[in-house]
Amino acid sequence: MRLSPVHVATALALATSAMTPISVDAAPVQARQGHANPLLSESTLPYNAPRFDQIQDSDYLPAIEQGMKQHIAEIEKIANNPAAPTFDNTLVAMEKSGRLLTRATNTFFNIVSANTNDTLQEVQTRVAPELTAHSDAIYLNDKLFNRVDALYKKRDQLNLTPEQAMLLQVYHDDFLHAGAQLSAEDKTKLKEMNKQISTLETAFQQKLLAASKDGALIVDTKEELAGLSDAQIAAAAQAAKDRGLDGKYALTLQNTTQQPLLQSLENRATRKALFENSWLRAERGDANDTRETISKLAHLRAQKAKLLGFDSYSAYVLADQMAKTPAAVDSFMAKLVPATAAREKTEAAAIQAMIKQSGEDFELKPWDWNLYAEKVRKAKYDLDEDQVKPYFELNKVLEDGVFYAANQMYGLTFKERKDIPVYQPDVRVFEVFDSDGSQLGLMYFDYFKRDNKSGGAWMSNFVGQSKLLGTKPVIYNVCNFAKPAAGQPALISFDDVTTMFHEFGHALHGLFADQTYPTLSGTNVARDFVEFPSQFNEHWALEPEVLKHYAVNYKTGEPIPDALVAKIKKAATFNQGYSLGELLAASKLDLAWHALPADAPEQNVDTFEAKTLADMGLDIKDVPPRYRSSYFQHIWSNGYASGYYAYQWTEMLDDDAYSWFEKHGGMTRENGQRFRDLILSKGHTMDYGPMFRAFYGRDPEIGPMLEARGLTAAGDSGDTAAPTADGPAQAPAGDTPVK
Repeated sequence: MRLSPVHVATALALATSAMTPISVDAAPVQARQGHANPLLSESTLPYNAPRFDQIQDSDYLPAIEQGMKQHIAEIEKIANNPAAPTFDNTLVAMEKSGRLLTRATNTFFNIVSANTNDTLQEVQTRVAPELTAHSDAIYLNDKLFNRVDALYKKRDQLNLTPEQAMLLQVYHDDFLHAGAQLSAEDKTKLKEMNKQISTLETAFQQKLLAASKDGALIVDTKEELAGLSDAQIAAAAQAAKDRGLDGKYALTLQNTTQQPLLQSLENRATRKALFENSWLRAERGDANDTRETISKLAHLRAQKAKLLGFDSYSAYVLADQMAKTPAAVDSFMAKLVPATAAREKTEAAAIQAMIKQSGEDFELKPWDWNLYAEKVRKAKYDLDEDQVKPYFELNKVLEDGVFYAANQMYGLTFKERKDIPVYQPDVRVFEVFDSDGSQLGLMYFDYFKRDNKSGGAWMSNFVGQSKLLGTKPVIYNVCNFAKPAAGQPALISFDDVTTMFHEFGHALHGLFADQTYPTLSGTNVARDFVEFPSQFNEHWALEPEVLKHYAVNYKTGEPIPDALVAKIKKAATFNQGYSLGELLAASKLDLAWHALPADAPEQNVDTFEAKTLADMGLDIKDVPPRYRSSYFQHIWSNGYASGYYAYQWTEMLDDDAYSWFEKHGGMTRENGQRFRDLILSKGHTMDYGPMFRAFYGRDPEIGPMLEARGLTAAGDSGDTAAPTADGPAQAPAGDTPVK
């Protein structure tokens, strides 16, 4: 098992809870007498899927701690091997090590993120610094590094395969990045910093989930919810009842700044209250206020970067990404700002005019944008979101949309497995079969929001693919869609549909993994590449053949009318100034926090955020960032520090790749196989620039992204023609090996 510092942070990022932190000295509840811990041995279920029918909360801590103990013993044996280092007795041995720890942490970190409770919270708080120390014990082990370094220095003489050569490169880079060449004194400093950082990240996770739960807006009357559908009101009543508030209505918070219901709520006071609950969720001066935590965290990360020889934490993180440098990211984002700023101004003016046209007399505020943008959309495109939702029933979208597209592109088929135990009753499990009928992997789908579930949507593995270990992928997709009241269909928005296709794009990246070594398998790639397959898969949601297959009225069974499809497509570039503007603002916040030098003092979060956003050149007054600093989970606990730009960077890659498909016959099995062979199945067996060039024949260009968003003269602006940005520009095609 390769437990790099980055992977430790990523794993810990999933460890969230709604409960108040518990003392790390507290002992978890005891297992039932005679209970055998199922995590201590390999599962006998198909694909080694977790035994959720047997696992108890009390099993995780002993399994993780025993896993660390076993792993260290294995590492010590490798490091102290008297034989000269070889690829097999060093790297292959490391790849085979830590099986128990991998099994326990892969299971634990999904459960504590998707279905947490106070016992899991307790385990999370306890193991976070322990896992960080465990990683340091490996990557700061001089004897182990000397063996890897000796192999690296004679790599040209080893006759390695390309995958083996990449594995050696990745290990060597990881050791250097982790501080393997620091002095003994500096290693001691680094270990203490890493411990403090992991503790702060855990504290942030716990505070934010609790703050988001407490930030739900509670209202007393249906009148305050005017504009919501009967199903949405029933869901709000059920959410309040679940909190012991019978007779009231609870509007729970999503993880982003803007809340989906703001598009429908007609009562302006309710809109303002919901927006402010979201905006201030983690800034109430109570136990769940995150500002002091992130100020300390940013300061510590800057100090760590300096100790490791970098000017900033951004420089440290980006050194092994596709972009490679903060300057490359700044240059890329700068090309998006002018057209986005112009579009924001145009959109705000149109919305202000709609407010006046509606007989209202007030200045546009952020909590008004979505409601009146929807009115503008209806007026301009005759498109009403309520017209669309009846055609998007969640299970139909999954089986006849997401699965159907995967079948058409890659020949995959799916069979539901109700005999596989799940960790929560709403979870569904499917076995995935390849085009030749062979078993490919197992997929879990957990779609509905719960108070004890972390916000957002994500994909990861319970079991990773590896030829060396003889394992096939066991993957999960987790989302936070509103659960309907009992007996009601799960009707979702087209944004939710897109999210389903997005997360399944990640799943395809994992399912098609075809690597020998687990370190290089599937989605173990750079942050600014990992979102490429997922965002690319979004394109098939509107593919005519796919759309007609899943977009069926849940009442009548009639397929979505061509006229309505035409409206959806025509409106595709609507509101893109807002959509891209909120993303760019969040990306800028991320980069600014992590550009701080080590000698900068701890920042006042409110002041720092306000100044950073004011300097952007975007309409922050009307278009707030998608995440504020205080609830920016991606960068403070989800492993995306200095990496949130990756969503825009990989949007460039995916739109460019889709333009290749458009030029070569679109959705065909031949094209799907090409994309699978050259991108989805490659994992991190080669550098990303050459990988993209092998598929397309050239470096990626930004033009298709700007056109897809309607931000160039070639794209439909949606309102009035937006000024063209600086023009298509090639992105840096970094060849630096990455994790």
